[in-house]
Formats: sequence, structure tokens, C-alpha cells
Amino acid sequence: MCLLALAGGVSPGWAQQATDAPAEARGAGTAPADAGVDPAQQSVDGGEIFRQFREGLAEPSCTAQASDGQYRRNFAHAPNRLADRDDDILPLFGYVVGAMRQAGLPTEYALIPFVESGYHPGAANGAGPAGLWQFVSLTARNHGVRMRKGYDGRLSPVESTQAAVRYLKTLHDMFDGNWRLAIMAYNAGENRIVQAVRRAGRGTAMERPTTLPGVSRNTAAYVDKLHALACVLEDAGERPEWLASLARPVAHLQATALPADYGSLSAWAAREGRDVDQIAGLNPAVSRLRGGLGGETMWVLAGPRTGTPAVAADLRALGGGDASPASSSAPAEPPATHTVVRGETLSAIARRYGLATAQLIRWNALGKRALIKPGMVLKLADPLR
Repeated sequence: MCLLALAGGVSPGWAQQATDAPAEARGAGTAPADAGVDPAQQSVDGGEIFRQFREGLAEPSCTAQASDGQYRRNFAHAPNRLADRDDDILPLFGYVVGAMRQAGLPTEYALIPFVESGYHPGAANGAGPAGLWQFVSLTARNHGVRMRKGYDGRLSPVESTQAAVRYLKTLHDMFDGNWRLAIMAYNAGENRIVQAVRRAGRGTAMERPTTLPGVSRNTAAYVDKLHALACVLEDAGERPEWLASLARPVAHLQATALPADYGSLSAWAAREGRDVDQIAGLNPAVSRLRGGLGGETMWVLAGPRTGTPAVAADLRALGGGDASPASSSAPAEPPATHTVVRGETLSAIARRYGLATAQLIRWNALGKRALIKPGMVLKLADPLR
């Protein structure tokens, strides 16, 4: 979980300007900078994503003593997820790695969503932290994330990653490029770590950051978790068969602007000839909206076009000509229900519609076992709203 505690009265060597500058000063909602890959590319090789990650590590050395064995075991599944062609994690990981490289930040920071959310953009738990980076609402708003009725920008991988890069850049500079201290501040709040550094002295803080007095065991463990995860991926990178599993074209995800009258995300994706399921799963903040927020630009992560735009294709199939402007912009109603078919899982259904599995369980009163059967009709929205 990311907490924010403003550092007050801190010497220039350890703190910059306050991190709660208004969103307008940072241009919230403006076009994000491209995340380090040529926009003309339709895809990037998965092995290149891993190479960029590896080259960007601040601390690439891994020994049995350098990282906790228990944490390594806890994250042993991470390489398999990156290798899984049916999981959108590799293109999303590539987007975040690119954002870190472009900002000049160590790629250990790109592992934070593994620990915080399992790299699920829609991860949320009631009124608590949410999204890839598990921002609490105050931190999100202070770093330019739009949050209002019907829209939570923490669930947008574009807005939340922009905010994370801004915040991590501040922390990284605040602690003179010590990634461990920056990570501890991300977890516990910058003021707490600044005070711990003052008590211990700068030399001790830089050499042995996790031993600082007043730092909780959980915060020290947070650093160890990230380093252990980096080591798990480093070890996987020594296995030719795993590297071979990454050697495939991976959709190059770009932040893409939606027109204010886009209708629904699924309708826009279909009109654009893009992968509807992938876009819905990657963009839970937008997937159930219809049109922009008061005409504001909305940003989504989108891969390359995968085929002929659906509206034009449908008209040709019916023997018609080109799609008229009216027909190509007609918004499609987001579905209210989903009928389960054989072989489907609850998590796959949730991903298709950009929802959290827990939401489907709650809205459909599925209970602790959360069993579904073919033919069951699932509600895709809160029935109490």
C-alpha cells in the first residue's frame, strides 16, 4: 500500500518541494509521454522487455544471502505469468518498465505492482487502496489522478502509472538515488523515513537502510520482497527455455486518447478493430463508463489494431457500403449480464469486463466457494445502484 506523509522542515539534501502540488500544475489529463518504445512499432519482442528490465536494475547482483529465500518462494510464480501467452501481464509490465526507463528510474520500481496488486489494474478493496499501485485516495489526488463519482483514476493504468512515476521520481531524488530508501518511503510515508534517516545519520542510512531505527519490520520487508522478486526474474533469465518463452511479439501498449463521445469502451474498441477483451481488462477505470467525464480526454492502454473495424465490417457483410458517420459513432450499451458457458472461470469473466472477481462474487451473492455453472446468468453491475 502506498502512503503519503509530507516531509516538513527537511534539509534540501533529503527533500524537494512538497509533493502535493495541485494536479493542474502538473498537467493532469494531458498526453502521457511515450514509455520508451517507438510508437511506430506494432509490437515488441518479449525478450526485449526483459532485457530492458534487466539493464535498468539498480542492484542486479543476487546471491543466496542477498535476498530472502521465503520471499523468493512466494514469488516463484512470477516468471510463469510473464511467459503465459494468455495473461496480459507481459505487455503491461513492458509499459511500466518503459515508463521507468524513460524517467531514469531503476526498474526495481516496476516490480511494485507485482507486490501491491499482482499486476491487476482493477485490484480494489472497498474504500481502501486501489489499482496497479494500490494508491490511497489522498496520494492519488495529490499526484494528479482524477477521482470523482463514477470514475476512479487509480484503476487506470495510464493515470496511476503517470502518478507513480511522478511520486517515485520525487522520492528517488529526495533520497539521493537510494532505491531502497525510496521504496521504504513509498511504503511507509516519506516523513517517517526522513525522520529515521536523521536519527541514524546519512552514512548509516545509505549503507544499511533497512536497519534504520523506527522503521517497521513490514517496511524493511517490503524492500526485501522487491529484491527477492528481482532475483527470481534474474534467475529465470539464466534459463534458455524461459527466455525462449518470452521470444514472441508482444503488443506494444500505448496511452491512447478516447474522443469525448466514444460511447462505451467496448464499442470504441470494436469500431477501431482492437482486441475488445484485452482493452476492457486493461482499463477497468473506463470499461463501464459511457463517454468522457464532462468532455475531458480519457486515456486508455491499447495495443495495435488487430483487424478491420467492426462497424465497417458488419456493413459490408450486410451488402452495404461504407459506414456512415452516424452509424460508426453510435454507442453500444454495456452489457448488464453475462451467461456462463462451459470452461469459463470467474476470474476470466471479470477480466473480460474489466471488473474485479470480488465484485462479481458480491454482486451475485456467490458465497465463499464462488462456484459458477454453465447457463448461470451473472450480474455485471451492482444491483443496489
